[in-house]
Amino acid sequence: MEAQYEWQLKATPTDQDLQAIMAVEALPKAAAQLLWQRGIKTPEAISTFMHPNVGQLHDPYALYDMQTAVDRIQAAVMGGEKITVYGDYDADGITSTALMQETLESLGADVEVYVPNRFKDGYGPNLDVYKQLVENGTQLIVTVDNGVSGLEPIAYAQEHGVDVVVTDHHELPSTLPNATAIIHPRHPEGQYPFSDLCGVGVAFKVATALLEEIPYESLDLVAIGTVCDLVSLTDENRVLVSLGLQQLQNTSRPGLVALCQSAGIEQETLDATSIGFGIGPRLNAIGRLGDANLGVNLLTTFDEEQAVEQAQFVEQQNKKRQGLVQEITALASEMAQTPENQASATLVLAHEGWHEGVLGIVASHIVEQTGKPTLVLAIDPATGQAKGSGRSVEAYHLFKALDAQRTLLTHFGGHHMAVGLTMPVDQLAALQTAMNTYAADNQIDLTTKPTLAVDLQLALADVTPDVYQAISQLAPYGTDNPEPLIEMTVPSVTNVKQIGADQKHLKFTAVDQEAQLAVLAFNRGALYDDLQAVEQLKLVGQLSENTWRGNTTLQLMLKDLQTSGQVLIDQRSNRLTQQLFKASGTYVFFNEKHLAQLQSYIPAGSQAILAADVAQQAELIVVDEPTDLDEFEAFYRQQQATKISFIFYSKYSAYLDGIPDKKQFATFLVYLRQHPGIEKARLGELATYLKIKLPLLIFMLQVFFDLGFVKIECGLISAAEQPEKHALESAPSYQQRLAKIDMEKQLVYSTFAEMKDWLAGFNQ
Repeated sequence: MEAQYEWQLKATPTDQDLQAIMAVEALPKAAAQLLWQRGIKTPEAISTFMHPNVGQLHDPYALYDMQTAVDRIQAAVMGGEKITVYGDYDADGITSTALMQETLESLGADVEVYVPNRFKDGYGPNLDVYKQLVENGTQLIVTVDNGVSGLEPIAYAQEHGVDVVVTDHHELPSTLPNATAIIHPRHPEGQYPFSDLCGVGVAFKVATALLEEIPYESLDLVAIGTVCDLVSLTDENRVLVSLGLQQLQNTSRPGLVALCQSAGIEQETLDATSIGFGIGPRLNAIGRLGDANLGVNLLTTFDEEQAVEQAQFVEQQNKKRQGLVQEITALASEMAQTPENQASATLVLAHEGWHEGVLGIVASHIVEQTGKPTLVLAIDPATGQAKGSGRSVEAYHLFKALDAQRTLLTHFGGHHMAVGLTMPVDQLAALQTAMNTYAADNQIDLTTKPTLAVDLQLALADVTPDVYQAISQLAPYGTDNPEPLIEMTVPSVTNVKQIGADQKHLKFTAVDQEAQLAVLAFNRGALYDDLQAVEQLKLVGQLSENTWRGNTTLQLMLKDLQTSGQVLIDQRSNRLTQQLFKASGTYVFFNEKHLAQLQSYIPAGSQAILAADVAQQAELIVVDEPTDLDEFEAFYRQQQATKISFIFYSKYSAYLDGIPDKKQFATFLVYLRQHPGIEKARLGELATYLKIKLPLLIFMLQVFFDLGFVKIECGLISAAEQPEKHALESAPSYQQRLAKIDMEKQLVYSTFAEMKDWLAGFNQ
């Protein structure tokens, strides 16, 4: 089994480096190594990282235009002006909107909220919406998690007497809008000490300035938006998320309490992973499928009954989102496997009826499966337009590739790894050609595996609760402070199980002498058979705790795995079923008649060949038995497969039937002498009469024929009148049977461990 990634072990510090770090905080060795690898080496940096606190937060007035923004908002509050908070439909936008709404309401402001609709309004300031806000009496617009790209809508608002305060964190355009104030951590005229705040982080800084104190009760929202937006979890963001997690674990917000309950999240032990894989996808599902205003209401409501009702609806939306992703991904995967797409360096997959809100997730799945930059688009036959999302790999700058093709596109935006676009359907093929040309012109090798940075190499016996606790001191994990990846080599695995409703996940136990560790492998159910045959396995994954019925144990969340050498799979059977012919690969036959008889069983995309013709095929399924061990050895030595499955089917077993004794031979021969001219068609009746199995009777007859004891003429069997004397063992058929018995004993009726040990001898 080949690794999906190219594993790269991070540099290892010297003992002197480790001792220096361990002396600062009395840290265990594993934690000290992780800090060193992350560049956290000085006493000040170590202390700051290990003890995040509010004293590490930067002055909100260090943000450019903050004083102007505060003055304008306070004037609007004092003057009773109508303020509209203009938000966004993802988790960062929803939490930003909720935080700003609560802040302004606490100041006594007249506040309304507008969260754009993904499908109707699109991302960011929408001119038609701004016109409506102006018409409806809004006097101040405060954007959150958007605005810097809203040149035209903001100009319209300002020209019509409506001021706009922008709070945003997205990429800055070459020309900034003419807003009253622009609060942005990377403002070209500012010098804010931390550039990677997300939308809710910027909103939090504005709230802190407006309230003239830190709004601790809002830190739960800040933690959610910061984790979900995948910004750097260092510096100020590490503080915000650390404090926010504490707030989340004790939050009294009815909406968050209900959301955790409906999602099955233990609020008391909630961490960044719970946000990233539990809370975030549910909040995002609201905007992906409908009106994200529901998310703002859920986070801000004080009505417990309403919160439970809304959380249940969110759960339904998330399940609907999961179903759509699964359905579209399955079809997109099929499309990706057409001969044309397999030959293409990039993928452009478009189809009618796909839900636009989930296409980015689908594109990510296809990239993960294929390693190819991928666009996934929904076709609208009424307009002739295709709209969707794209995802890429590190080596391929998707934004640059598409930016050079704007003449083919109706709308387009994004960055290195992700884009959104709308384009005419009749330009899809041209765009894919252009994407392939970009890869060729820039000499981008898309066949290389993505890299996986491994933090620690540990023996299974070294994976202890103490090590886990040491590693956990570096949490919360996220961008620029990833959860540590551990590599380990395990001699064997046991208790391999397929889990999940559709059996697509795996659970097994890694074993090394007395040490054991449970391993969870999501979306790796197809490896079930392979893992049954593994002798030694290398794993990379992240440690976590699993609590079941009050008992807490460690487990490894698998990221990647690999084996060295050949994978052997035991499918030995004396019955051929359709199930044995489901795998793709090359089906190998020793018997030419079997190959002809079973040709119709071979699945599409696979082939059937004789053992003598095996050469470079990667995956082999050996269907029938060889004649003897010599024939098998000749086959095994010439093959170069990475995986071989053994069925070794035979209609009759020489090993189980054995060889008749001399008394049985004598009884049969005497009968033939007494009853000349027996029809071959009546051998079955004769076997019953003599109480000898028919296959044995046929074998005995062959021996007699080889030795000249009988003759067969015109289908009639008779004993020879005066045959020469020969030992039964001298008959070729007798020797062949002995060889077959020896072969079956070694290959068919041995334990699989015995068989693998025997095969290992060929590699020595």
